Amino acid sequence: MKVIRISVVTITFQAERCLQRTLDSVARQTYRHIEHLIVDGASKDGTVAMAKRYQATCPYDVVISSESDRGLYDAMNKGLKKATGDYVVFLNAGDALHAPDTLETVVKAFTTHDSPLTTDLPAVVYGDTAITDADGHFLHLRRLRPPEVLTWKSFRQGMLVCHQAFYARLDIARETPYNLQYRHSADVDWCIRIMKEADSRQLTLVNTRAVLADFEEGGNTTQHHLASLRERFQVMSRHYGFVQTCLLHAWFVIRSVIS
Repeated sequence: MKVIRISVVTITFQAERCLQRTLDSVARQTYRHIEHLIVDGASKDGTVAMAKRYQATCPYDVVISSESDRGLYDAMNKGLKKATGDYVVFLNAGDALHAPDTLETVVKAFTTHDSPLTTDLPAVVYGDTAITDADGHFLHLRRLRPPEVLTWKSFRQGMLVCHQAFYARLDIARETPYNLQYRHSADVDWCIRIMKEADSRQLTLVNTRAVLADFEEGGNTTQHHLASLRERFQVMSRHYGFVQTCLLHAWFVIRSVIS
């Protein structure tokens, strides 16, 4: 099998408080075939200087750009255009790869999966996510856990795989850019559309059965909780139908009351 190159894309804006943890988690990876794209939104603090210091010492290819954008998902689309790897993962400022061998774990999943459908590389490799505090200390595993077998229909139950633990084949990801009509939940829509494309091509989605990412409690979606919930309802209605989405949300409310 060919050597797999992974593009790690980090979006930043005024991120000097939390960026170093992200950079350190990539720099310490034991897997060598990495490019790290840092797409900055014209920060005025020390973000770019921090990234350049990292670029000078990091053992992997690091590419930095800094220019104004139309928000998080516009910057992510820029990252997709710049990436040159076989797979892409978005690890934004404050997020971290869970362990030094995380990318080794991901690549082993590429090379050991047994697909009855195709000999092509999987469309997606995925795993679990740990929630941390602002200092990177483990708090708990994410409440929504990845299913043993993931399909595009799985997200009817919520975003069961965190964006930071979702490794997408770059050729498919480029053909499926983020929908900029969504300000807070375009990542949910993006993951579903990629999994739909995988289904149409009969490509596999491979479970690593490992924790792949650390996510700081209180991220962008948490900070804009109400707007995010509204957008997620729109996304789910678009993909799963309005009536079914209403019924599922009614069950979510009942379940939260019971529990």
